Amino acid sequence: MQLILYSKPGCHLCEGLQEKLSQITTVSIELDVRDISTRDDWRMAYEYEIPVLCRVQPTPDGNSYTEVTLPRVSPRASVAQIAQLLQKYAQ
Repeated sequence: MQLILYSKPGCHLCEGLQEKLSQITTVSIELDVRDISTRDDWRMAYEYEIPVLCRVQPTPDGNSYTEVTLPRVSPRASVAQIAQLLQKYAQ
């Protein structure tokens, strides 16, 4: 499963989610962490929303992809709860 984590340096919520994602073993994850401070469009879209977790979904023609924003993950969610959420959206 390809995921994108919109984040920024020094965000403890982002770092916590990234750490939990790295501990998941029940779902194969390719994680692309994107620093919103490096692009104005990302900063404007996510400045007050981070961390934002998106699933990369190929378009039907296979020539590009879309990002599907997953429901916001609670900072108190366990690794198992996050894995369960990802399994739900893996299909």
